[in-house]
Amino acid sequence: MLTKVYGGAVAGVEATTITIEVNMDTGIGYHLVGLPDSAIKESCFRIAAALKNNQFSMPGRKITINMAPADMRKEGSAFDLTIAMGILVASGQIEAPDIGRYLIMGELSLDGQLQPIRGALPIAIQARDEGFLGFFLPMQNAAEAAVVDGLAVFGIKRLSEITAHFGGEAVTPAVCEVTSDTGQSEPALDFSDVKGQESIKRCMEIAAAGGHNIIMIGPPGSGKTMLAKRLAGILPPMTAAEALETTKIHSVAGKLRGGGLMVRRPFRSPHHTVSNVALVGGGSYPQPGEISMAHNGVLFLDELPEFRRDVLEVLRQPLEDREVTISRAKFTVTYPSSFMLVASMNPSPAGHFLESGAGGSSEMQRYMGRISGPLLDRIDIHIEVTPVPFEKLSETRKSESSREIRDRVSRARALQALRFEECERINYNAQMTSREIAAHCKLGGTSLQLLRAAMDKLGFSARAYDRILKVARTIADLHGSENIDPEHIAEAIQYRSLDREGWRG
Repeated sequence: MLTKVYGGAVAGVEATTITIEVNMDTGIGYHLVGLPDSAIKESCFRIAAALKNNQFSMPGRKITINMAPADMRKEGSAFDLTIAMGILVASGQIEAPDIGRYLIMGELSLDGQLQPIRGALPIAIQARDEGFLGFFLPMQNAAEAAVVDGLAVFGIKRLSEITAHFGGEAVTPAVCEVTSDTGQSEPALDFSDVKGQESIKRCMEIAAAGGHNIIMIGPPGSGKTMLAKRLAGILPPMTAAEALETTKIHSVAGKLRGGGLMVRRPFRSPHHTVSNVALVGGGSYPQPGEISMAHNGVLFLDELPEFRRDVLEVLRQPLEDREVTISRAKFTVTYPSSFMLVASMNPSPAGHFLESGAGGSSEMQRYMGRISGPLLDRIDIHIEVTPVPFEKLSETRKSESSREIRDRVSRARALQALRFEECERINYNAQMTSREIAAHCKLGGTSLQLLRAAMDKLGFSARAYDRILKVARTIADLHGSENIDPEHIAEAIQYRSLDREGWRG
């Protein structure tokens, strides 16, 4: 008897429906074909034990299982439940005439309990798009799959529950309550806790309003990490599309931990010993890296010069294209990676600004030389952070809260949304290309002269010129100004600290 049961496989952040064909024939043997990996090949032992421990048996016949499409590599243990159900139906141990209308996934323990799988959300989206009635999967993944409208999601804890369902005992579909406005809850880390550093807070507000990358240079204890960790709290709430895309990435990586739709923007802070594969993604069976896990959120790189140079250089292309493509001999996957880069560093190996007269300037330049010029050019805002004076530390008055700053940031982002509503893949100022810069960053005579003088004196690159215009456009948006005025250009120029004399060799 031939039975077809359906599962799903994930490549990148998209899913493909996999047909599990189970055929029973005379003879003895267990044959699994269709490019399965080792974890799938080992499934026969888990399935046999799970069936026996749930009052079923592995048929003593020739079992041929094909995973179609047969030329696509399949990986992972998530097909255990799919194959087990195919065997039970094909051997006549259960009756399930409508099993082909459902998609079934899950890893089996030897006692029949189900373990969580990766990529449940993109698989559920694909199941809905292909017209399946429902999706059976482990209870731990039910919340993320239930985000998908128009698909009945059945979270189950063990094999006996799904067999009972097809025997007439209905399983209640999981329900996910999606929060539409995620910006009302207060962030755990608030800017009101930061003493002093008003100019740095201003930089962080500008960076958040325009989605700009930022680097902070200052001695230990000046508050760089404290400020960076609070940046995600002043970003606008994620839209429904952003939340869904971000959740898909974390689902594929297996990092949702039983949660549903992600409502907070991600904040990722890898250690400086991270490898380039861990940062951008990859491996024999590619998985998302830190830059994709930070999609629609913040990637914080503390002590930037301490990262290996080859690790930092792989950031250059994703910072421009906002996606990373991983190529292998037989396939290519693409992960979105539209993130805000926030970096911090000490000005020298000693940790402090050094006097130029004692060779300190050259030592600072050597330390800065660990970071390539092309990477620094892709960072819009450079700002020096100085230690907070005692008078500020001893103040009892709280400063502006993250909610107040976020309200201004949201208003500026709303202006940008209207400006770029007809532009594909551009949502805020930092994403502008040369065409949008020419259209939306026009300068008057005084502003143009000011920028020309700064370019001549400081020797900015063409990319730095574009960065200044983008930041100036954001400053104007925060002020509600349609035009970029000289004060906006002047403020944007001062946020290119690393292009000043003394920092460069």
